[in-house]
Amino acid sequence: MISQPSCASPTMDGPKLKEVSVKLPKNFDRPDEPWTHYFTIDLLWTTLGYTLFHPFITWVICLCLRAQYTPYGAPEMRIAVAWAMAMSMIGIFNIFSERIAFGRPREVDLAEEVIVITGGVDGLGGLLAETYGMRNANVAVLDTKKVSDDEAEEKGVLYYECDVSDPKQVEAAVAEIVEDLGPPTILINNAGIVQAKPILDSTAEEVEQTFRTNTFSHFTTLRTFLPHMIQERRGTIVTVASVLGHVGAANLASYAASKAALIALHQSLRSELAQNPDADEIKTILVTPGQMGTEMFAGLKTPSNFLAPVVTPAEIAKDILRLIEKGESGEVAVPLYSKYIQILNVLPVGVQALVRRWSGLDTAVARSGMMKGAPKNK
Repeated sequence: MISQPSCASPTMDGPKLKEVSVKLPKNFDRPDEPWTHYFTIDLLWTTLGYTLFHPFITWVICLCLRAQYTPYGAPEMRIAVAWAMAMSMIGIFNIFSERIAFGRPREVDLAEEVIVITGGVDGLGGLLAETYGMRNANVAVLDTKKVSDDEAEEKGVLYYECDVSDPKQVEAAVAEIVEDLGPPTILINNAGIVQAKPILDSTAEEVEQTFRTNTFSHFTTLRTFLPHMIQERRGTIVTVASVLGHVGAANLASYAASKAALIALHQSLRSELAQNPDADEIKTILVTPGQMGTEMFAGLKTPSNFLAPVVTPAEIAKDILRLIEKGESGEVAVPLYSKYIQILNVLPVGVQALVRRWSGLDTAVARSGMMKGAPKNK
């Protein structure tokens, strides 16, 4: 921690500049990784999406061939034109598909929005809160962890000490937020905990605690915040679930089950909002990330860094921010496998068993040492 000294001289008149605490990145704490560590299927897929799979680029290739006087009947020209037409049709289909599914985007002006983030002191929620705080947005965080007034002022965020699993605390916090900032219009349901234990070793109290924090809290916040959005006739609701909600995992039964419930809750919420004429401008975003590089899953390793890289909160936050600020509904699923993991459930059961065995999905928690210690928060 270093302090930036004031540039004003003690003998000069006028107020001194505010001293700002700066925490420099600790690059030296990170081990040096070979370049192959950063070469993943996600990077490859993104690169292809901006090149060979991009309609504009594919038509540019056709123009380049014509610039070389390639005849229209030449095999390479026919292949290039056919590929460009296929990419264009897929792109147009995706545009219409998203419009049918999610409707038209709403206008978003951060100065007019009130953003509420549960579990927003650290991790993914903390990053989102600090990002919006730096942009002078109206941000309120609900979390059980305390934050000093000086830190809150420095980040530009209002923190409310609140256990989101307690409906009374949430209702009291919402009343304060409405008085301090105004009616909430963006809700990011991010709070969550994980208890890594076999089913037979889990107590009823531990399972209930996981569901109260990970699942029941979403019902509470929706019942409390959604009426304000309907009254304002605009809003965005972000549901942070997990890829484990699609596949489950040994020793994470309560966590996976609570996240699976969120995926179903999100679909039900979308259906109910579609039937409410006053909710036409209320957008929904489902987040199903793979393994994040946070304290929550510290020590857990994926079987293949190429196929299943560990994602940073910044990568997920970037996509969430993009959808929120474009006023769109949608889904955030990173890395790439989390977007298509549902295909696993329609494969023959023997293939599913082989994939789970090869991936180490059901042995990763036991190897990581996560089952030692207290529950971890996001």
